[in-house]
Amino acid sequence: MSDDDAFDRLTAHVEENLGFATSHYNDSYLQRRFSSRMRRTGAGDYAEYLDILRDDPDEGQELLDTLSINVTGFFRNPDVWEGIRSVLRSLSEDCERIHAWSAACADGREPYSLAMLGLDDPRTAGDRLSILATDINRAALDDANEGVYESTRTIDVGEQLTFLSNYHRYVDQSGDRFAIRDPVKEMVAFERHDLINGDPKSGFDLVICRNLFIYIDNEYKQSILQTIADSLRPGGYLVIGKAETIPPGLKSEFTILDGRLRIYRRE
Repeated sequence: MSDDDAFDRLTAHVEENLGFATSHYNDSYLQRRFSSRMRRTGAGDYAEYLDILRDDPDEGQELLDTLSINVTGFFRNPDVWEGIRSVLRSLSEDCERIHAWSAACADGREPYSLAMLGLDDPRTAGDRLSILATDINRAALDDANEGVYESTRTIDVGEQLTFLSNYHRYVDQSGDRFAIRDPVKEMVAFERHDLINGDPKSGFDLVICRNLFIYIDNEYKQSILQTIADSLRPGGYLVIGKAETIPPGLKSEFTILDGRLRIYRRE
């Protein structure tokens, strides 16, 4: 069996038996994630790894966790967060309550960043901000609910948080351990949701979905973004990743507020 045939069989098995929509993701992303698990299990090729998957139910869960992990951080791309600050200020003037959705939230650092920004900015009505945070990865959601993060050799959590002048108001720090305080956690509700197969939400004033679409095949981006568009009220705001774009078929549904920061407004 050729390597390409083995890869196709592996992706088909994952989609049909594990429920992860491999057909929506680009091959390079899948290959990187498969290779990570193959190294861990000692599999020499895709065919051998498929045999391991079939024989070991625990490996299926390990692979699902690996496939659904995306890079995240507190206040990632600070210039974008300045743009989000402006959006929150506008919403604070116009809305009795601000409903925000952090889609594909990974381990929770994005929605917690949004909550802290809402509380920290005197021109934003943080007490009227409620955030739904969703992801397909149950393990990531468990970590997000716990709200505890640690600096590592390559990640300085404290440095990420310096976007706020006094982040200690919202985070308890003990050495390299950072625990989100209850007033921030109470603003965020975590929920499992599959953006590819799940139904739209409704009535959101702001949706943030950053750096998911760089992994998705072009033919599927529009349907996922349509789900997000249908979840926004008219006049609501959308923020996507700086390397991402709105598909041509959806451009008429959005006005560009800041093309560089990828901030849009729903028509």
